[in-house]
Amino acid sequence: MLGKLFGRGGEGPGADAHALPVPRRQKSGMYTLRALGDVRVLALVEAADAGDWEAVKEALAPFDLGRDHRVLGELAGLGGVQDWIGRAVEEDKEHRATALLISGARHIDWGWEARTAARAVDVTQEQWRVFHERLGIAEEQLFEAAELRPEWAAPWCRLLTSGRGMSLGRAVNETRFDAALRRDPLGLEAHLEWLSQVQPRWGGEPGRALAFARDALARAPQGHRLGCVVAMAHIEEWVESDDGDCLETAEIQAELRAAADHSILHPAYDRRPGWQHDFNMFAMALSLAGERHTVRRVFQALDGAYTSWPWAYFAEPEKQFARSHRRA
Repeated sequence: MLGKLFGRGGEGPGADAHALPVPRRQKSGMYTLRALGDVRVLALVEAADAGDWEAVKEALAPFDLGRDHRVLGELAGLGGVQDWIGRAVEEDKEHRATALLISGARHIDWGWEARTAARAVDVTQEQWRVFHERLGIAEEQLFEAAELRPEWAAPWCRLLTSGRGMSLGRAVNETRFDAALRRDPLGLEAHLEWLSQVQPRWGGEPGRALAFARDALARAPQGHRLGCVVAMAHIEEWVESDDGDCLETAEIQAELRAAADHSILHPAYDRRPGWQHDFNMFAMALSLAGERHTVRRVFQALDGAYTSWPWAYFAEPEKQFARSHRRA
């Protein structure tokens, strides 16, 4: 029975009695993770989908939204939240900061939905207008949320995303990154945002992102999820490269193995809701590197749980996950 639960039941720190049952699997054995694999998050998503602010607040009770970035991400990615969250911002003074944070995060995702993933040259003027309008609203709301709750890291992480989208420049985003780190020095989400900022496609120097990731891992205690930044750094190197086999070297394989052992595969790793996202990062990076040992352990732990990110870099992400799973 335990094997039928996300996280494989009672294995390791963070094993969770709140795990959702695994949904119907595809023929490949994979399934798409929903609501972070957690019944409490599912209740939150269902309340938000219904536009029930009182139920949303009740469902948020087990979480610290100012730090639980993955929980916030579930709300930010939910279509329709923008239609009712504004009323909560205006009417619920006691929980205004929470409503502002949710609304700001949603407006960023909503803005990117308008822009689409198309190349900049293929985005229409109207798409750009809507994109910047929504990101502008997000910026105002997130700054107010940060002012109301100065201990929260989440507004600053989201401001890194909007700042990059609005091309506010490296100096602005560096200030925001520093603000996020002051509140959560080892926060993975802030590090991933900065990893994107220093990519060549955003004006960074080649090699800088990988050096940044290695420095972050060196500061992370064993079992900390910050090790995922190394996996994403190599994935980003692959995205930037014209050589699809650029990661298939013994040195990169060894580095990824060491990072996985230090972080997600260490006994101290805490499998909090959505831990499968961390494992998917390593699953993709190890697969791209042609690694054949640690990748098996990662896919075994996932037990078929697929998250769209970072596989969305592929034209057919689900098929690529299934193919990599079979090879492992």
